[in-house]
Amino acid sequence: MARHKGLTFYEKKKRISREMIRDIFSTLFCCFAAVLVAFVLVFSMGMKISVIGVSMEPALYNGHEVLVNRFLYKILSPKRGDVIVFLPNGNPNSHYYLKRVVGLPGERIRITDGYVYINGELLEEDESFDIIADAGIAETELQLESDEYFVLGDNRNASEDSRSGNIGPVSKDTITGKAWFYLGDGLKDVGFVK
Repeated sequence: MARHKGLTFYEKKKRISREMIRDIFSTLFCCFAAVLVAFVLVFSMGMKISVIGVSMEPALYNGHEVLVNRFLYKILSPKRGDVIVFLPNGNPNSHYYLKRVVGLPGERIRITDGYVYINGELLEEDESFDIIADAGIAETELQLESDEYFVLGDNRNASEDSRSGNIGPVSKDTITGKAWFYLGDGLKDVGFVK
């Protein structure tokens, strides 16, 4: 009998074994567990709020739904440029405000000729922000305390923010969390929208 040399193209028939069924169920269980854990984490550490007003346009529009990360600022501090969610003066009867952090604890803030100065130096910002028409309480230099943040709306001339005497600098203990994603035309990361 002649021997065949070279490659053969015959396949062995695959049979479903107990091991294969166990692997399939194990993979399905892991996927289900991961989805369940993600769901629990988002709803235990996050919350959803609606944007009210035009103060954060063009980043966020009136009626956008925003997911808020309530856990992040328990371990980290807000950074310049973060969009934070807070209750003004900790008032539980107020709606949540969304504003962008401009000044950090310990800094000196002043608004002169429509521009923000931090510790005497001009804050370099995106050109899409309007020149500020009303400096409010920041017309004279403000010294932020060790737990205070100066916040502004992106729509600078249509925003009630830290320039307003009834809001002023935002204390860290009144900050609910960081605006994380918004639900407008799909899920978008707030941090990338300026």
